[in-house]
Amino acid sequence: MVSLKYNKNQEISVAIDNVIFGYDQNQLYVLLFKRQVNPLKGNWSLLGEVPDSKKSMDQCAREIVFKLTGTKDIYLSQLKTYGDTDRDPLERVISIVYFSLIRVDYFKSIKFDDHSVKWFELGNLPTLILDHKQMIEDAQEKLREIAKTQPLGFELLPEFFTLPQLQNLYECIYDIKFDSRNFRKKILSSGFLDKSSKKDKSSSKKGAFLYSFSQNKTTPKKTITNTRDVFQF
Repeated sequence: MVSLKYNKNQEISVAIDNVIFGYDQNQLYVLLFKRQVNPLKGNWSLLGEVPDSKKSMDQCAREIVFKLTGTKDIYLSQLKTYGDTDRDPLERVISIVYFSLIRVDYFKSIKFDDHSVKWFELGNLPTLILDHKQMIEDAQEKLREIAKTQPLGFELLPEFFTLPQLQNLYECIYDIKFDSRNFRKKILSSGFLDKSSKKDKSSSKKGAFLYSFSQNKTTPKKTITNTRDVFQF
């Protein structure tokens, strides 16, 4: 029988980093901040910190977002762990990475007093420290993967939205164009949406009906196993 022992002399630090996505005006954004400590002080980085030893990793990750946005009503999911031995030039650091989605209404309400915190378009990111660019790319792929099996994109929209706005969001997530008729037909037959009596008349006099994500997830209007039936890739 093999006896396992912890190596108390092995110094390994743990960090939590969070890829925070926001969406506005047909663009996906990532929230970044300028690193405040050496090494690499003043360079752009994901938001992260050393976890509290008395709290779970999920709790610590949620607190990172809460400190910036003031809300706990967000989507949060653990992405993966990054542990290459040479990923940090100062010491051995293992990073547990999460990604979060912030709705448009929250996105517009966030005002940062600290100018070192800024939203960047996903397609126009600055040079990032360490392996943070890879973390963002991995989070984007995970977002695309999950969005095929869950109505995840609704986490990035306000409570009420038009079908063109929904289509624009998914085109942005996947970086492709959908046929509008086909998209409308499939999404309306999915059972994911509730149609309201309200209209958005910002782009035309006739206006476009506003929809919301159906809260009755257990009994959809039509049987549908996942959003892959709606978004064919």
